[in-house]
Amino acid sequence: MTVRQRKFIGAILLLILVTVWSLGVMALSQSPSLAAWFASGRVAQILFYAIAGMGWVLPAMPLIRWMQRADT
Repeated sequence: MTVRQRKFIGAILLLILVTVWSLGVMALSQSPSLAAWFASGRVAQILFYAIAGMGWVLPAMPLIRWMQRADT
């Protein structure tokens, strides 16, 4: 597989990852278990969204590494 093909496939997979991740975080943030924690203040919400917002980077790293691999 060429680098160009891997980058195309990887770009599509990254879009799917970010979409699914954001929908999952939205669903999780609306759960009753987090409602009590969010009621404790604005800092709790900022922490949650900062961590959840950057969380997609870890699963994306191996995908990006695969996309950058040289042709075989």
